[in-house]
Amino acid sequence: MQRTTAIASLSSGLISALALNVAPVLADDQRRGETCLAGAEKPIVIGHRGASGFRPEHTLEAYELAVKQGADFIEPDLVATKDGVLIVRHENELSGTTDVDERPEFADRETTKVIDGVPTSGWFSEDFTLEEIKTLRAEERIPETRPDNTQFDGQFEIPTLEEVIALVRDLEKRIKRKIGIYPETKHPTYFAKEGEFLDGGRIDMSLGEMLIETLIDRDFTDPDRVFIQSFEVENLLELQNDIMPRFDVDLPLVQLLGDITNAYQPPESNFSAPYDMVYNAENGDVTAIYGQLDGIIGGGGPGITAEIDYSDLVSKAALGYIAEHYAEGIGPWKDSFLLRETLDEPIDADGDGKAEIATRLTGKVHDFLAQAIDAGLLVHPYTLRAEEEFLTLHPNGIPQTLTGEVVQLLGLGVNGFFTDQPVTGVEGRALFLEANGCGKRRSTTY
Repeated sequence: MQRTTAIASLSSGLISALALNVAPVLADDQRRGETCLAGAEKPIVIGHRGASGFRPEHTLEAYELAVKQGADFIEPDLVATKDGVLIVRHENELSGTTDVDERPEFADRETTKVIDGVPTSGWFSEDFTLEEIKTLRAEERIPETRPDNTQFDGQFEIPTLEEVIALVRDLEKRIKRKIGIYPETKHPTYFAKEGEFLDGGRIDMSLGEMLIETLIDRDFTDPDRVFIQSFEVENLLELQNDIMPRFDVDLPLVQLLGDITNAYQPPESNFSAPYDMVYNAENGDVTAIYGQLDGIIGGGGPGITAEIDYSDLVSKAALGYIAEHYAEGIGPWKDSFLLRETLDEPIDADGDGKAEIATRLTGKVHDFLAQAIDAGLLVHPYTLRAEEEFLTLHPNGIPQTLTGEVVQLLGLGVNGFFTDQPVTGVEGRALFLEANGCGKRRSTTY
């Protein structure tokens, strides 16, 4: 269902910058009432890997800055070490975000593994003990895009999940407000079933169980302060039906969704399919693992096969199953529902001599957003970024800003969003709430 509400009014002279003729700043009457009842604490701003627009991602320093900029939640991605400790990295391959490739003592750990169907060369977390991981230092993942962040290369340690929780508790005492964490289990099928150590032994680690054990051990199991997310389905089902009941905890789960156009396929990428379903279609009993979801996805046909992709999870029936049986929310890629078209020539919007905006919004919104909301699912899209290469044009050709994107998404009814620049996300949320008569903007602390 396409939302067509236009911007009716906006303070601060931002109409031309934010979105002439795009949907919407002002919510409809029902949603405006719900927004105001929720207050300024909702929708939530999630610091994507911390304030990764300002510090190297997944470092304690990035997380602390995100909280000081006003983020309600911070997001630690989780992988495991050889000795079974959860550390915070976007990938288990380490050379993209650490200095491991500069360490001669670890040169013999370089190898090639197949991660979720994609051959990947480098150094992997499961081949290092925590003690060895602690000798590494973080580096900026995208230095060409964020050159200012490279000044911090070599300064920050690789944190554990326990250290992130300890930081949250310390920050709560200092800033006098509650902070949540939004952990993601990375490559759970690889770690539990398919992956091997450098010496050839099976990894055989349940990231979900390790996560719950850590949260219990650190006494951080408040369901208002934790979301658990995954791009895979099986481990969320295991958390809902087995792991959390065994440990007597009940935390909200979020089904992440990648590309729904089947454009990102192995061996180059795995962004278009939930890898657990691909793996289990070839190696497991999909009916036993996924139950009725197998038939829903099959639609009377073959069910879950190795050709599955995320579009199979965004039908009305599939979203209804997700809401009823295991998850409180979905985390869709924003490009999957804010439909866009490719420009004939990229545009330089910021005047830096680099033409980096390559798409234009069509003004259409994919049906699954409204269907997810109707199913009672929270919707937390990812990832909002301020740099030009991550932005787009409005349908009328005006470049969109991060603030404008925040306002647009909130007007469409999302309940929160992931952003690399939490300070701008907080300001955008405040602008939206203020425009809807929901109070004044909340100031941030630096």
